[in-house]
Amino acid sequence: MVTIIIPARFASTRFPGKVLAPLKNKPIIQHVYEKAKASQLVDEVFVATDDERIFQCVTAFGGKAIMTSKKHLSGTDRIAEAVDILIEDGYNLTNKSIIINLQGDEPLIKPQMIDQLVNIMKEVSYSNKFIGTLAKKIYDEREFQNPNIVKVVFDEAGYALYFSRCPIPFDREKYLKRVSTNDFMYKHIGIYGYTVEILKNFIKLPQSRLEKIEALEQLRALENGIKIKVGVTEYDSFGIDTPEDLEVAEQCLNTYL
Repeated sequence: MVTIIIPARFASTRFPGKVLAPLKNKPIIQHVYEKAKASQLVDEVFVATDDERIFQCVTAFGGKAIMTSKKHLSGTDRIAEAVDILIEDGYNLTNKSIIINLQGDEPLIKPQMIDQLVNIMKEVSYSNKFIGTLAKKIYDEREFQNPNIVKVVFDEAGYALYFSRCPIPFDREKYLKRVSTNDFMYKHIGIYGYTVEILKNFIKLPQSRLEKIEALEQLRALENGIKIKVGVTEYDSFGIDTPEDLEVAEQCLNTYL
């Protein structure tokens, strides 16, 4: 059983109500939902929200929504509550079921990226203590230096060593320029996969030291010994954080469609 849950809240410091903002005549959340439904390897898709306006929007376009508490500090906490609600309602979820955490503000996500992550989750033994995610090569130095773009480095087996807003690895000896390669420069794509069991264990952990410093929730997993398997994708995606991002997303959709 593979279930996508899309956390979506109305409150946003830089762009309140962004998931309801129109993008090519559809709200952003509808774009994300439709991309999720187009995945070949997913059984069901839900939006988990704390706002009646988002709930009504999702049900109006034929989607499935779950109302959750307003107290949650992260999308992961909201997803965990949604899982509990689904289980209480008789939905067939076990500790080994796969949950995909798909951000509600990423309308450029592609179904192929979701399927790649599902395959990563299925390839790694369920007995392993791990989370799955994606990354893409960075070709633009401006992206590498941008603190709003999270970078990731991983080992030979594809497990994350660290995530940071800083450019990592730091190229002290200008090695990358000498060898003309970007094989070490990757940005994190904010989609996650985990089993119900790992999700429940994760939300019980307190915020970690590095998580607080970098404001990156995934560092809580690494600091507590939970491995993060990173799949490299050729596709790109980004979250809508400002009205300006919305304009860029529309340009991208005009190019792709």
